[in-house]
Amino acid sequence: MDLKKLAARLIPDEDLPSLSDCERAYPPRSLPDGAEVTRLAPSPTGFIHLGNLYSALADERAAHTTGGVFYLRIEDTDEKRRVEGAVESVIRSLKYFGVDFDEGAEIDGENAYGPYYQRRRAQIYRAFAKDLIERGLAYPCFCTEEELDETRRLQTERKQITGYYGEYAKCRNLSEEQIYSNLDAGRPFVIRLKSQGDVSVKHTFRDAIKGSITVTENDQDVVILKSDGIPTYHFAHAIDDHFMRTTLVIRGEEWLSSLPIHIELFKVLGFPLPRYGHTCSLMKVDGGTKRKLSKRKDPELSLDFYRAAGYYPRAVIKYLMTILNSNFEEWSAKNPEKDYKQFPFSVSKMGKSGALFDLDKLNDVSRDELAKLSPGEMYDFLCGWVKEFGTDADRQHFANREYIESILALITGAGQKKRRKDIVRAEQGVRLMDYFFDDTFAPAYDFRFPKESVRAMLAGFAELYSEKDDNSAWFSKLKTAAGAAGFAADNAAYKAAPQNYAGSVSDAAEVVRVAITGSPNSPDLCTIMGILGRERSLARITKAAASL
Repeated sequence: MDLKKLAARLIPDEDLPSLSDCERAYPPRSLPDGAEVTRLAPSPTGFIHLGNLYSALADERAAHTTGGVFYLRIEDTDEKRRVEGAVESVIRSLKYFGVDFDEGAEIDGENAYGPYYQRRRAQIYRAFAKDLIERGLAYPCFCTEEELDETRRLQTERKQITGYYGEYAKCRNLSEEQIYSNLDAGRPFVIRLKSQGDVSVKHTFRDAIKGSITVTENDQDVVILKSDGIPTYHFAHAIDDHFMRTTLVIRGEEWLSSLPIHIELFKVLGFPLPRYGHTCSLMKVDGGTKRKLSKRKDPELSLDFYRAAGYYPRAVIKYLMTILNSNFEEWSAKNPEKDYKQFPFSVSKMGKSGALFDLDKLNDVSRDELAKLSPGEMYDFLCGWVKEFGTDADRQHFANREYIESILALITGAGQKKRRKDIVRAEQGVRLMDYFFDDTFAPAYDFRFPKESVRAMLAGFAELYSEKDDNSAWFSKLKTAAGAAGFAADNAAYKAAPQNYAGSVSDAAEVVRVAITGSPNSPDLCTIMGILGRERSLARITKAAASL
């Protein structure tokens, strides 16, 4: 069979680049020894989730800790499933979490290795497919979907591996006459790899994350060009990774089953194989057992969950770092002031089995990270959340930056030796401030003491209170009012004879606290009343007394 003639019939383009032209157009990168070139290569068929962020962070750290390059490639070969805005969502979501690309789709700057959309690189793929046909390593397949479905049904019935191989590869050995007859009849076709593999042969493969694994040779005649001339993922990614000079591919362990196909494709294309590292799945404990995080069951898999709830982006990243490298947590504890990007990240230290995702632990990390912020930094973070997810009342409140910062200084313990860690995420932090505003102050008065004592306590303290009092004077007046209202003026007296009092001086403070904040727990009450001002503070005390 004249393979060059066949290749020209199957792929008639005359303006395809030569293979040597492609090599010259995309030369090896000039980078330091050991520098990794990594990529995130999503398809625009959906929106990015936590697993994508996990892999992207590993890619970004692997590249940037070695002086390499991290780029974004969009694998848009499946046009039917394309989701409008998906590419922009990927870039926006990763940028929100502080994961930035050096180059790639929609990234400003030099794009010497682009274009970074696969559909715009069709001529390159067609040139290599044509070369494989000319070398007898690829062939046209005219099987219909119905025929392929029947093959899968038969293989399933026989409990065999499904696919296009061996006796089931019906078009692999068509004669020249049969091929041209089908082409003359206008029958649609795809181009398949003519696999040279043997499933009885196994090799040891060095995975960058999992270490030594056993890989069986590929014998599947996979599709490399679809009927519309657009490549499949398998074929396109091999060519792109070569010409974008990718050195390390980090991807989910679900791709392990495709590894034999990819190894063979690189081999027949004549390209050096990049290093592959397969990440473990993100797991959670559910009912005492571990299972994979699920899009259907687990809202925390979606990145929208973290944005809507207002998790501090750096906290999410730092928590993911503890999963990515087991020694990160110890390093972070020893270097609390250092940026996570200073950590000596290592692909070899990534987990080899399922990584347990623990939302409670993320909350702890988030508390610690937010506690490091100044009131101004905390305001900026919360205000950003409020603009996108807050209520109209929230946005009105945050228009007064000075007032909000004074509240945050109290809530965070700014200036104190030991910072408070009351805020876990933006949504919860904004709600913590609701009682500082009359339109969102919704007290549920729950006074645990005799009504007469509560009324007397509130009235007595209101009469004594002055906004000029410091904490010492404020507490002295509280004790005076407590004693007059039947509460013990000091704890020693209460402990000696609790039956003689309505409650302790701490209980008396709780009465005022509930009146002012609607809750028995709050930061320093003297400071809260100072922020609210005398008029509003006394109005709340009066309203609380009237509720009895």
